[in-house]
Amino acid sequence: RHPRGGSFIRPNKANFGVDFLTAVKDRYGLNDEQDATENTLVFGKKTVEFVGMDSIVEQQRQVRLNQLVDISVRECAVSHAGQKEEISRTCANIRHINLSKNLISSWETVTAIASEVQNLETLNISENKMQFPSTSTSVSSVFSKLRILALNQTNITWTEVLLCAPGWPALEELYLTSNNITVLERPENVLQTLKLLDLSDNQLLDGNQLHLIAHLPRLEQLILRNTGITSIHFPDAGFGCKTKMFPSLKRLAINDNKISQWSSVNELDKLPSLRSLQCHNNPFMDTEKSPETLRQLIIAKISQLEVLNKSEVCDSSTNCVKLDYRKIFGNDWLAAGGNWNPEKNKPSEEFLAAHPRYPSLCLKYGAPEEGELKGQQPLTLKNQLLTLTIKCPEKPEQKPVEKKLPESMTIQRVKGLLYRLLKIPGSELKLSYESSKLEGREVELDNDLKPLQFYSIENGDCVLVRW
Repeated sequence: RHPRGGSFIRPNKANFGVDFLTAVKDRYGLNDEQDATENTLVFGKKTVEFVGMDSIVEQQRQVRLNQLVDISVRECAVSHAGQKEEISRTCANIRHINLSKNLISSWETVTAIASEVQNLETLNISENKMQFPSTSTSVSSVFSKLRILALNQTNITWTEVLLCAPGWPALEELYLTSNNITVLERPENVLQTLKLLDLSDNQLLDGNQLHLIAHLPRLEQLILRNTGITSIHFPDAGFGCKTKMFPSLKRLAINDNKISQWSSVNELDKLPSLRSLQCHNNPFMDTEKSPETLRQLIIAKISQLEVLNKSEVCDSSTNCVKLDYRKIFGNDWLAAGGNWNPEKNKPSEEFLAAHPRYPSLCLKYGAPEEGELKGQQPLTLKNQLLTLTIKCPEKPEQKPVEKKLPESMTIQRVKGLLYRLLKIPGSELKLSYESSKLEGREVELDNDLKPLQFYSIENGDCVLVRW
């Protein structure tokens, strides 16, 4: 890498590489040495050579090469394309090529190989230390059908990516990990078809660099693992509003970064299409000791989330989490100027900055009642366990069972538990409960999506099961 750096090596020890087709034949057992052994048979001590077999073997070899669609010559010392038109004549059906970890030293070599592959869709040239064009290249049809391109560990810069990008008109997935990319630039009329971009292991200067790629119209997945970002902010949208940035982004990975403030999590709710998030190993996740509490907080702060850290978000549990969140921060809401009277409800800017979704949750579920806020512990979503007696009044032979259940457990999940306990289909169960304080009064548990706490069930109450 140093302009005057280098090493001494004996010429006979140096590997100057082979052409692409030679590497293919060696990798797939179609080289001349193997063909020569196929032309002969040994009888005792005599070797018999079949006359005319050369042409037959050559035809068979051509057929086998023409059948190859997916080719991998990883770590095969490929350094150049070889004779012109030889690849197109020999391997006419190639669609996917893995050229990673070879001796390719320039983008021109890659172009020379690709120019002979008419239907190239996938190309991996990672781990080749290459020189890329320093000026805008003329647009050609070489990569016109290319959909997936991997340029990991190639020392490419973002500027060089944009210079080459006009030649990738149909590109959908671009992998650029471990390239020391620190600064991004806005793509102008390039990469507009991109659906996936992986910038992992590049130390970006700051989270604002993301604004420069935020208007790629079709980008659905962005991978930013270990990029050193400390915060995320979308300044074009206020509290409770959606940003115009990343309009199609569904899946975001920001794990292994330095995000320390929950405000960045709040900002992610501004993304209109976000459905999946990976955020492991960020400092903000150390603010909660319980992994379950942490998960619930994130789910409550980001609407429409369907997958969190590769684990599916259940619809029924989401409703419980949002109800809990509304109550747990209810006292903070009141202290900040919140009020049950809509005309007097004016929470402070500080509260809205910390809990931008709180007004929408109150609008959907109603403001927390005064009784719900008594005894609430701030910053905890730990479920209170209820000790309940399970009884089947119409089946006296079924002995009552005592169980401890979380108060935020939905009726649907209770039915699932009873299905396993009593071996009865959950859809056929009808649940109600009797309060230990009000004998003779039976309350029907008629909404599968509501949690136990919604019905004011307390310790010592009895759940009645019928089917």
